[in-house]
Amino acid sequence: MRSARPTRPTRPTKLLHTLALLASLAASTYLAACNPSTIVVGGLQEITTLKAIPNRELDLLFVVDNSPSMLGKQRLLAQSFPRMIEILERVDGGLPDLHLGVITSDMGTLGSGMPTPAPAIGQIGSGGCSGSGDDGRLQVGMAALAQPFLSDVAGPDGARVRNYTGELRDVFAQMAQIGQGGCGFEQHLASLRRALVQPANAGFLRDDANLAVVIIADEDDCSVLDPTFFGPESDDLGPLNSFRCTRFGVICQPDDLVPGAKVGCTPRAPSWLVEDVQPFVDALLAAKSDPRMVMVAAVAGDPEPFALELRAPPGGGTPVTQLAHSCAFTSPDGSEVADPAVRLAAFVGGFPGRAQLSTLCGGDLSTPLQEIGGTAKKLVGDPCLDVPALAGDLFDAAEDPGLQPACEVSDVRDSAPSRPQKLPGCESGAADCFEIVADAAACPTTPDHLRVRLRRATAVADDTWTHVRCQIRN
Repeated sequence: MRSARPTRPTRPTKLLHTLALLASLAASTYLAACNPSTIVVGGLQEITTLKAIPNRELDLLFVVDNSPSMLGKQRLLAQSFPRMIEILERVDGGLPDLHLGVITSDMGTLGSGMPTPAPAIGQIGSGGCSGSGDDGRLQVGMAALAQPFLSDVAGPDGARVRNYTGELRDVFAQMAQIGQGGCGFEQHLASLRRALVQPANAGFLRDDANLAVVIIADEDDCSVLDPTFFGPESDDLGPLNSFRCTRFGVICQPDDLVPGAKVGCTPRAPSWLVEDVQPFVDALLAAKSDPRMVMVAAVAGDPEPFALELRAPPGGGTPVTQLAHSCAFTSPDGSEVADPAVRLAAFVGGFPGRAQLSTLCGGDLSTPLQEIGGTAKKLVGDPCLDVPALAGDLFDAAEDPGLQPACEVSDVRDSAPSRPQKLPGCESGAADCFEIVADAAACPTTPDHLRVRLRRATAVADDTWTHVRCQIRN
């Protein structure tokens, strides 16, 4: 594959051929090549942006629902985790300098608006809630670790320095299986926020590291504001069951308790019992000096369809209003269900360009974990061009179907955003240059396996970001 040329030839035969093609098309349509594809005649589009000096430190935090019904899903996570690591290992230089931790969704009967939890409810260890639960503390599950998180970093000589023995995927599998005895009112976001400042987690978060958060849940977030939420059944609160999370945490149209399909569902704000989603977005962004150092992913129930139904409580009895499951699937433990995760979807949406929302409903988490690995890879510095197809040199299209994509690469400093510095193509002989190459090993999941390769002889400032803009083929 050849490098893009800074100027285009004007040989008469090619010029006449091009003019003939253009004359047969409207000015806004496409120029056809000899192959079946067509090339969009238009401006360059930004394909990717990566830090010019890669930041190879990655703190990876899993928020794993540990309420009843999660055991099979935790096993799916453990089985699929290697797919995520395989993607991260394809970063230039290999596996990033990794800290990896796990927290649960159990915050007991604590509400963020009050310092004191509500009285305990239910059977503790079987869905009951007490105190502040796990309080955002890192968990090791069945793993034997001296620290409450995994550390796997490159030492001064390049050799890996680890605080565990065995294979990373095997130790994480032990950490991820944290049981299903946690509180049945899952406060994923409250637990995440607490984990960021929890003294017991000291050493896990590094100031200069990228931060990737992955939430695994079969029910939506229910981060409580006022612990009155956990009170006994009443006219104001309704039955003491998980539908309270929906009733006070989500608003749909029509906004009523009548069974049936609902549309336009979003987090309910304001709510006197359940906290809005935006403060959790703000808290996570505040944990880093640059929002581009943060990514969020969730593997949860599909946000739609969203419907209410009458369903008998566990153990039988008079049917009560409940949130209908949005999907059913099979895990290693048999039949499983998941509920629509409207609040978690809104949380993920607070991190545009650094987010991944995946379904729990496929019965196999390999693809979601692989996609999340790809998103986390972008934090570290992913050179892969994840687009369906790139256009090539307009004048060479008819004679050379295997085109070098038409791209432009520029360095932009945060301190001087109006003064981009363009890099020439490497065929120019310049010491600082770029080329677009096929690299199936580094970019196995992208359509054409294309990546940008940068060659630098001159040091760049730490606040420099490299922008890749290309023409897209239709």
